[in-house]
Amino acid sequence: MIDFSLCGLRRALDAGDIGSVELTQACLDRIEERNSELNAFLTVCGETALDEARRADAGRAGGGPLAGIPIAHKDIFCTRGVRTTAGSRILDNFVPPYDATVVERLAQAGALLIGKTNMDEFAMGSSNETSYAGPVRNPWNLSRSPGGSSGGSAAAVAAGLVPAATGTDTGGSVRQPAALCGLTGFRPSYGRVSRYGMIAFASSLDQAGSITRTAEDAAMLLDSMAGHDPRDSTSAERDGEDYSGPLQGLKGKALKGVRVGIVKEFMDEGLEARCRQVFLDNMETLRGLGAVVTEVSLPRLPLSVPVYYVVAPAECSSNLSRFDGVRFGLREAGADSLDELYTRTRRAGFGEEVRRRILVGGWVLSKGYFDAYYLQAQRVRRLLAADFTKAFETVDLLAGPTAPAPAFGIGEKIDDPIQMYLNDVYTIGASLAGIPAISIPAGTVDGLPVGLQLMGRPFAETDVLRAAHAYQLETDWHRLWPPGASAPVGEA
Repeated sequence: MIDFSLCGLRRALDAGDIGSVELTQACLDRIEERNSELNAFLTVCGETALDEARRADAGRAGGGPLAGIPIAHKDIFCTRGVRTTAGSRILDNFVPPYDATVVERLAQAGALLIGKTNMDEFAMGSSNETSYAGPVRNPWNLSRSPGGSSGGSAAAVAAGLVPAATGTDTGGSVRQPAALCGLTGFRPSYGRVSRYGMIAFASSLDQAGSITRTAEDAAMLLDSMAGHDPRDSTSAERDGEDYSGPLQGLKGKALKGVRVGIVKEFMDEGLEARCRQVFLDNMETLRGLGAVVTEVSLPRLPLSVPVYYVVAPAECSSNLSRFDGVRFGLREAGADSLDELYTRTRRAGFGEEVRRRILVGGWVLSKGYFDAYYLQAQRVRRLLAADFTKAFETVDLLAGPTAPAPAFGIGEKIDDPIQMYLNDVYTIGASLAGIPAISIPAGTVDGLPVGLQLMGRPFAETDVLRAAHAYQLETDWHRLWPPGASAPVGEA
């Protein structure tokens, strides 16, 4: 049987145990079978993917670490000639003339684009219920949310529709859906992966990431995704690194001497009791791998949610001003003036959550409120980042749960924005600080998966991935499939 991870599929393709056409067709068959109930894909590129797979099998694809392997992209990444909606009606007919850097680099590595995944509108949401195409459903329980905003990518990987998918993480939108769907969700440091061609929500927070079955797979994708891009002014000018190499050969006390800090502020009353016990059990697993586990404090961390929900809406109100019905996307007919065209188009094109955040953002940036809210939030953000810096003086990694509870029901929180926002309480801090963070499968509660989150120093992706991989060598949570699901080509 073939291991349906990226690394397993690479070995199987190289050994001739499976062909790219066979693998791609198996994924397309699974999408045809399951997507109507999951609503994970917005666009499927079946014939194009099969054409690329035939070239890969014929040896004409130029090779590369991902050659012949189908992946999906969150529908926030521009894809040349393929509809890109960002989950919004206002972009329902938008077909970009260029590829995002992430798309371009993964294609250069040989990956095949099999389709674009559903998402919260403009990545604004924590449940994948704000998409104009309707909610995505969690493969572990179809009445539950897969998390957001990369819920389509998470559901697609969890159900075996595709072996891996890209996502974006602004306040936790890769890590939280990975946790709720029993997957590995990795957010690199801000600036490590180019944002060029990624439709912007909050420019100082958005970061491209991945949703995979394992940390080893996440490293494999990062090898191709990372690197300086002169087209992105926020792209870090750093030498390329090998992320997969340091994960090889780990065994025994793989984390001997690694200092792991339990974030005291994560252990609050908002954490569901059984999730707390799962987390504490996992700290014993890390100790068994040789890690030195202590408690650390990030005193300003409780302010991360209010800071985020000032900074992110402010930036979104600026970024979304370009969607006006004039240059591209939806244009509502019948307007008698330019102002009316703007109003009619945005009213028809934007959903309720997007309009709410634009209004909040415009308000905090307005005269008389800018200093009191936006400027103050940025000051607190710097202090929060300083808390992380101080903590990393005494530990190598920070640990905590990824979400306060397992997957919640669809419709359960959508009418209560505050409760929805609080679902990101454990992920927002790393986003504000711009540090690398990963969520890995760590257990189950009531048959639903929960995640363990590990965070590292800025640009210490290797440390985070190495620790996550060591944990997964010791445990089998990442090998679990949702009830009734399995890999379309078998599981080792």
